[in-house]
Amino acid sequence: MRQICLALALLLCACSGFAQSVSPVIVQYKGKASGRFALTNNTLEPMAVVLEPRSFSIADDGNGIYRPLDPDIHLQLSTMSFQIEPGQTYYVFYKATADKLPAWFTVYAIFSSVHHRNGLDVRILLPHTVYIYPKKPLSKKNDVAIQDAVYRPQDQQITCDLSNPGPDLERVEVVRVAYANKSVTAAGFPLLPGGRRHFQLKWTESQPPESISFRFQNSTLQEPITIGSQ
Repeated sequence: MRQICLALALLLCACSGFAQSVSPVIVQYKGKASGRFALTNNTLEPMAVVLEPRSFSIADDGNGIYRPLDPDIHLQLSTMSFQIEPGQTYYVFYKATADKLPAWFTVYAIFSSVHHRNGLDVRILLPHTVYIYPKKPLSKKNDVAIQDAVYRPQDQQITCDLSNPGPDLERVEVVRVAYANKSVTAAGFPLLPGGRRHFQLKWTESQPPESISFRFQNSTLQEPITIGSQ
């Protein structure tokens, strides 16, 4: 149901030329969290907003699996619901601590029109995601491993598997694929403690890729890419 609402909302915004926004989308803290995020209403009508804190895990394909906020995360929000007038920005302030670090959660801002229409009420869900790291890493090294980096020309796709067996929350900052003295970059992603990720990248360059690297805050892992069967 949430995916359907989001798809309808994106279609409506594309047709009208307006949208809502949250900034920043992702933030990182050490020890505890204390910050704010901005919600902007770029439509021509007032919008009601309800905040919904959620904990989450991440499946191997990178999709988030959301659930009610874990009881060991203690979050204080300046408000839980409000209204934003057309063209206005509203700031939400918060503080968060956790009984155990690392910790992570998302605050969903759920937008809906204050004017109910017959037939369909569209809701737009925008996330503000918070990662809280220990002040010092739990492990002295990055335990992430890369396996099976393969390029399959028939599918025009690069795939590989990453695993994070260690206790630290790791975050890939940039993915880089090298080929013929050139490179292509892709966006990073989090690797939760004990987590796995099946990474896929569409490859449309005329020459095959040679290696793939994942840059973390203090290290970079690189793996040669093998060519799969035709």
